[in-house]
Amino acid sequence: MSLLKKLFGGGTPSKSTYKPETYKDFIITPDPLPADGQHRISARIEKEINGEMKSHHLIRADTLMSAEAAAEASIDKAKTVIDQQGDRLFT
Repeated sequence: MSLLKKLFGGGTPSKSTYKPETYKDFIITPDPLPADGQHRISARIEKEINGEMKSHHLIRADTLMSAEAAAEASIDKAKTVIDQQGDRLFT
């Protein structure tokens, strides 16, 4: 697999093992990424708009020691982004 695909993903989307959480009609699914022995903050944010499911993949540079801590932080960061951008997240 090429370096760019490892960094930015490629092909099929990853399947998160974490339970999605609903926040202000958005669905947040944490998906921490392994990063040099730690876990990078990452989540999928989805919302149905005009009958179409929109999706945004949130990735931050922050890393934490455990996947569980990164998953919790991913949800918190996603909520902040939703509060700041709302539906503009998908434009």
